[in-house]
Amino acid sequence: MANGFYTAFDEETLGGPRRSDYRTPFQVDRDRVIHSHVFRKLQSKTQVFLSGEYDFYRTRLTHSMEVAQIGRSICTWLLTRGAPLAPDFFLESDLVEAVCLAHDLGHPPFGHSGERTLQELMRRHGGFEGNAQTLHLLTETMHQTETSVRGMQPTRALLDGVLKYKKLYREYPAHPANHFLYDPQIVYRDVVFAGAPIPAAMHSGETLNQFKSVECQIMDWADDAAYSLNDIVDGVKAGFLTIERIETWAAGQPIDPERQVHLDTLFAAIRGDRLESEFSQKIGRFITACRLRERDNFMAKRTNRYRFDLVVAPEAEREAQFYKQLANDIIFESPQLQQMEHKARQVMFSLWKAVWSNYVEREARVINLLPTRMGALIHAEESTAGKARRICDWLAGLTDGMIVRTYKRLNDPDFGSIRDLS
Repeated sequence: MANGFYTAFDEETLGGPRRSDYRTPFQVDRDRVIHSHVFRKLQSKTQVFLSGEYDFYRTRLTHSMEVAQIGRSICTWLLTRGAPLAPDFFLESDLVEAVCLAHDLGHPPFGHSGERTLQELMRRHGGFEGNAQTLHLLTETMHQTETSVRGMQPTRALLDGVLKYKKLYREYPAHPANHFLYDPQIVYRDVVFAGAPIPAAMHSGETLNQFKSVECQIMDWADDAAYSLNDIVDGVKAGFLTIERIETWAAGQPIDPERQVHLDTLFAAIRGDRLESEFSQKIGRFITACRLRERDNFMAKRTNRYRFDLVVAPEAEREAQFYKQLANDIIFESPQLQQMEHKARQVMFSLWKAVWSNYVEREARVINLLPTRMGALIHAEESTAGKARRICDWLAGLTDGMIVRTYKRLNDPDFGSIRDLS
């Protein structure tokens, strides 16, 4: 049975039509993400704890898989609720899965520490933003060979689904720290809206960034549901979150009756060694906290993806925010994680300086620090900003292990050999 929720407008692909086969356009989107090398790299990129330190906690890869499962389940749940959805009018779980699997592709090594460091390095060259980098990969750099660099020819719906933020870097009064698109990505924003003019009122504040397709909203909530709960599970297992530390933290917080229930449930689950089971059930409740609501906007008549909003029960949003704050204050602000941020800065600044001095500042002979293809891409760029973006792409594409090994090869006389220079 055909699905009337989507039209040819949603399935149109960037760069022209694809060769058709037995799959739907959204299944092709999903499959191309899964089989890409940038997706595989997520297994060695930090989610919370540095990749490789423990063998039980989440990486960017396992996190993305969990987000995809939650996203698919939200689609299934919403269909069971009936109107406005129906057996011939429903959200495509393959599309939502593709969006969820792709949502962290652009995030660099060292987690959020690495993202903040790259943004500092790129501040005068167009900025760095993990979500904008994901779009950059999907549209321009996901597939790289010795002779070409190109994207994956995504559908308009997938392209839109990863556009968590739609405001350009230059559209802020001052350089923002995050939540922006790179300025050249205006062409993809135009593709998403098919050239429809954005109402002037939407350019004020964060209004444009909050304007998301329903699939993007599902990904966003699935992401919140996954990391707000799973960061707590990993934190307890790693010994970062103990009852004593949580009690000390709670003593300085405004704990109302609702938050006290969350604390009591958390303490009981830790003491009973059933935290993973308890929080798995919470994910189920976060899924069933969703419903759809019709909305009106300048794209609603063009596509059903903007005709409907995802609405999440306020109590579920408050619970997710509670656990996110707890994890941030106790785990991410801990000396151990702050030391990792210091390490990220040291490593990234060192590698950036080495590459910049050899490929941008130097006019004479270059020391070939980078693979030949990457060096050629930097040299081919005519502007300083373009060269900076290529260096940024290289750094962002490294895994935790790759960036540490590269740093050691360049700075530790006792590390490395001719065999590992690849």
